[in-house]
Amino acid sequence: MSKRNIKKSYNRILEISEDAKQITLPDSRYYQRNGEYYPSITYVLSCYPKGKHFQDWLKKVGYSADWIVKKASEEGTQVHEMCEDYLNGKELNFLQNGIPMYHPDVWQMFLKFVDFWETYNPTLIETEVHIFSDELKVAGTCDMVCEIDGELWIIDFKTSNHLQTTYDLQTAVYGKCYEECYGKTADRYGILWLKSSKRGPKDGVIQGKGWELYESKRTQNENIDIFNTVKRLFDLEYPKHKPIFTEFKTTAKRKL
Repeated sequence: MSKRNIKKSYNRILEISEDAKQITLPDSRYYQRNGEYYPSITYVLSCYPKGKHFQDWLKKVGYSADWIVKKASEEGTQVHEMCEDYLNGKELNFLQNGIPMYHPDVWQMFLKFVDFWETYNPTLIETEVHIFSDELKVAGTCDMVCEIDGELWIIDFKTSNHLQTTYDLQTAVYGKCYEECYGKTADRYGILWLKSSKRGPKDGVIQGKGWELYESKRTQNENIDIFNTVKRLFDLEYPKHKPIFTEFKTTAKRKL
């Protein structure tokens, strides 16, 4: 017998024994679907070439790269969780008993999301929705599905310093998965970039101070076609889609 909990920072189900003495933590790179294991969309996109700019950055930061990536990932996860809590109606406060609860940079990125939401007043349809494609054999978690001015949007939140090509592919595949799962085709696909250099609102586009809702210059079909190429490379490198489950005891005591 076991109970199932969800750890937000992993966004995966944990199996915890009834006596709380054994934990099974699934591999976050895979989703289970009808007895099969589908790789996550972001895991597949890890096979996309990093490019010259990444190589130049790697040379510049050297041994600090791992720490920088880890810190950015943790901050991004925190902002995502804050946005999800906000969308679910939870009140968030920077201070608690006069003590800051968040890093100021994290809070500022969250406030950019709030500015987007309060300015454009979308109709929320889904947040953190698990979706899959039986055709592409992938799955993922889309940050938000909403309507803005009567148009259905697939939106992913990003807190990176730069926009990347993989973001276009990611939202396109989310749209494909959403169509398979819910039978609805999105009108538009966007990245809500919370580290944009935009200085404020502009007619004809959705943006504000320090944020923008970016759309790919390529079509949905073009992005899906590029993703399929990346998926073929992924399948070549990882022919057996199987997660590594980590099981461990929660207590240990030396026998006397």
